[in-house]
Amino acid sequence: MRVILFLLRKEFVQIFRNRMFLPMIFAMPLVQLLVLPLAANYEMKNIVAVVVDHDRSMVSQQLVEKIAASGYFRIHAYPTSFDEAFSLIEGDRGDLILEIPKDFESRLIERGGSSVFIAVNAINGIKASLGGAYLRQILTSFSSELRERQMPVAAFPPLPLIRLKTSVRFNPIMSYRHFMVPGFLVLLVTIISTYMCGLHAVKEKENGSIEQINVSPVKKYQFILGKLIPFWILGVVVFSLGLFVVARWVYGILPVGSLLLLYAYLLLYLVAMLGLGLLVSTYCHTQQQVMFTMFFFMMIFILMSGLFTPIESMPRWAYLIACCSPITYFTEVARMVILKGSDFSHLHIHIGMMSFFALLFNSWAVINYKKTL
Repeated sequence: MRVILFLLRKEFVQIFRNRMFLPMIFAMPLVQLLVLPLAANYEMKNIVAVVVDHDRSMVSQQLVEKIAASGYFRIHAYPTSFDEAFSLIEGDRGDLILEIPKDFESRLIERGGSSVFIAVNAINGIKASLGGAYLRQILTSFSSELRERQMPVAAFPPLPLIRLKTSVRFNPIMSYRHFMVPGFLVLLVTIISTYMCGLHAVKEKENGSIEQINVSPVKKYQFILGKLIPFWILGVVVFSLGLFVVARWVYGILPVGSLLLLYAYLLLYLVAMLGLGLLVSTYCHTQQQVMFTMFFFMMIFILMSGLFTPIESMPRWAYLIACCSPITYFTEVARMVILKGSDFSHLHIHIGMMSFFALLFNSWAVINYKKTL
């Protein structure tokens, strides 16, 4: 234990001696946590709509005003023909076309119904599907309002016997930021702890100071613990700043579940990911090699962790790869505990898998570290 304490003292002296290290560990994650949830949002707004209104009636103008007032669409132009509108789409100056026929109002009054034409630019599939869904929802709402204004109350059928009451759980205001912030907390802690730990360990190989460790009576597990514990502590500090400063005071997110359970899983997760960083450092000889190797693994882990898209919608082979990613389990745990208030009984599989990763990576790192000149 005395040897480990001396190693920890050495590691903290090296960390605090580097003036760029602390801003990278603390300032960079907090700034990213402030910016990323504001930018990463699947709720599409400012969709550029091109309206071709052949009717030019009061009803068609009301429909266009309702679309513009929804907040999702921005009316870019009012061309006189579909060909002109399509040229705007081809020039990337519009996302969808709404064409209103010439007899739109008269059909609504005389026949009780009419039709409109919607053409959506589907190069961006998500934007196309959401934009089309938003517009169809607005058209449905507008149609219901017209029917209520034009038809007498007696013409309506009686209310159904079954009444629906909707209850929104875990995210009452349905804000996408509440879903993304816990995931970004996991992402930033992962990058800072894993990258920094691996780079810091390899730095001793580059400057030659590791040779002094190799000829000393320090055992391999003591060397690994000396590298792991400082970044284990720093990872907890970064997570706490993000959770209690940024998430709480900026986004208004308060953990619903047990903080003790959340931090217990965080400590286990950091052991696993720091073990991965140390494992990579035992194979690499330069910091550049560490950066490229970790970039390869991090890109796969992050994109297939369920942070942006649910892993259940992935193909079977991709789902199996996602299940081999430690980030997948902590992302789920962070959202379950912070937003849903899940307890230990809901997380036993996640705890078991993370314990397996921690044992695997750290044992592998200790075995692979060679005290040779």
